[in-house]
Amino acid sequence: MEIQSTAAFLDYYEKQREATKRVIAVIPPDQLDWTYAPGKFTIGDLVRHIAGIERFVFAEVALGNPPCYTGCGKNLADGYDGVVAWFDELHRQSIARFQLLTDADMGRTIRSLDGRDVQRGHFLRAMFVHEIHHRGALCIYLNMIGVTTPPIIGLMEAQVIQLSMAG
Repeated sequence: MEIQSTAAFLDYYEKQREATKRVIAVIPPDQLDWTYAPGKFTIGDLVRHIAGIERFVFAEVALGNPPCYTGCGKNLADGYDGVVAWFDELHRQSIARFQLLTDADMGRTIRSLDGRDVQRGHFLRAMFVHEIHHRGALCIYLNMIGVTTPPIIGLMEAQVIQLSMAG
C-alpha cells in the first residue's frame, strides 16, 4: 500500500484497529497476565505494547519528534478495563497527531528510529505491519488458552473452503 493521502491512511488504519479491537474483545479478563513462558510478553503486555508503540513511537516520529516509548508493563494500565481504556486513549491521541499531517507530508522524508531517512508514508506503513504482527501473536496466545478468536477478514477457513468447493 502506497500512502499518499492522510485521509486514506487514517481510513485504512481505523479498519486495522477495528480488527485488533475484535481480538481484544475476546480476551478473558482473568487471563490478562497469562504468558506461554517466563520473561515473555503477557496478553496484557501485547495490548499495551501495540498502543504504546503506536502513540509513543509512530505518532511522535511521524511528527518529527524523538520516540518516547517506555515499555508495556502493568504500571501503565492494569486490569482488563484499565488496559482497554488506556489502549483506546492512546489511539485517540495518536489519531489526533496523525490528523495534523497533510497529504504532502506523507511524501516527505523523516528520520526513522535506526537513523535512516525514509518517506513518512513508508514509515507509517510499518505501523500497520507492527500491529498486524502483534495481533497475530495475540491470537496465538488466546488460542493456546482455548479462546476462539474472531476472523480478521470476515470468514473462517472452513467457510473459505466451503465457498471454494461450491464454485
